[in-house]
Amino acid sequence: MGIQPIRKKWAGTMTDRERFNNQMHYRSVDRCFNMEFGYWQENFEQWDIFVEHGITNNAEADLFFSFDKIKGIGGPVWLYPPFPEEVIEETASKKIIRNSDGLLAEVPKDGHDTIPHFMESSVTTPEDWKRVKDERMQRGAHRQVDVEGLRALHPDDRDYPLGIHCGSMIGKIRDMLTFEGLAYATFDYPDMVDDMVETCCLLVEDALDQLLPHFDFDYASGWEDICFKSGPIVSVPFFRDVVMPRYKRINQKLKAHGIDLWYTDCDGDVRPILPYLLEGGINCLFPFEVNGCAHPAELLSEYGKELRIMGGVDKIKLGEGPAAIKEYLESLEPLVARGGYIPFCDHRCPPNVKPEDYLYYLDLKEKMFGMQS
Repeated sequence: MGIQPIRKKWAGTMTDRERFNNQMHYRSVDRCFNMEFGYWQENFEQWDIFVEHGITNNAEADLFFSFDKIKGIGGPVWLYPPFPEEVIEETASKKIIRNSDGLLAEVPKDGHDTIPHFMESSVTTPEDWKRVKDERMQRGAHRQVDVEGLRALHPDDRDYPLGIHCGSMIGKIRDMLTFEGLAYATFDYPDMVDDMVETCCLLVEDALDQLLPHFDFDYASGWEDICFKSGPIVSVPFFRDVVMPRYKRINQKLKAHGIDLWYTDCDGDVRPILPYLLEGGINCLFPFEVNGCAHPAELLSEYGKELRIMGGVDKIKLGEGPAAIKEYLESLEPLVARGGYIPFCDHRCPPNVKPEDYLYYLDLKEKMFGMQS
């Protein structure tokens, strides 16, 4: 038996695809595009509305709440094959694992969502990188994308927006080296890091060359989780001189195929590197963490229509109850009316938000940003 939605899809006169493209390009829409970024794993175990209806993951939750449909595809642009995941050591409360990026990590045995404690990287020297590059980062036929299979899943006459994933130029390298490892490597082994970024770029370009001719994409996406509440974990000159030029190369391919909307998922305070994201071609921020950066109005006011934002609903306010939720959504009304902005929780919604308050938030969002009767 399929998912039985608890809410009706917002009324509308446009397809999801038409609505998304119009909203993100400052054209008129029937209503706001309705989406959310998802939930912590604990929500599926603790929220009664999920448990009682058998909702166990974010894909099921999207159907459960009848959100607008948005999809993305991409090619193998990282370690291939990945490191085999294995348990190295186990105690009553924790496990030491080797993850798919080759890191030794300490994680809680009960599996609750938390940032792992990374203990050791598989890459610390140029010799390590050469070995991993030769074994797991080579270009070639083994990275062939099943274009026909993807076309069968996403036909030309689809009614929802489809994006192409442009990988990561430095965020996944951070994952491989660890926060501290990347910080040291940019100074100790700058040529190694530059080669890592170049390799990532080449793999993305290869995937784009396979996919771009066969789909009419609506947007591009990326993942660069390299900022925290005090700014980026790499220096601004490094980002400008090493990372941004690779964005420009990717953007040339996107623009040649009519893609002029490119978002990247980067938490924390992106403001120091935002000018170089924009210069490189990335013109949309996602999911835009408010407490790690700013209210979305601040950046949209500063950069005008050059910038778009997806996200930016303060998760802290969702946890404070209806009055705080209402006050915050009211602060977003001018942004939704302006265009180029889609409101949703500024990361995965945490389990401290009460289910009844979350439903209030969804109801209020529909009342404020859905079709007016």
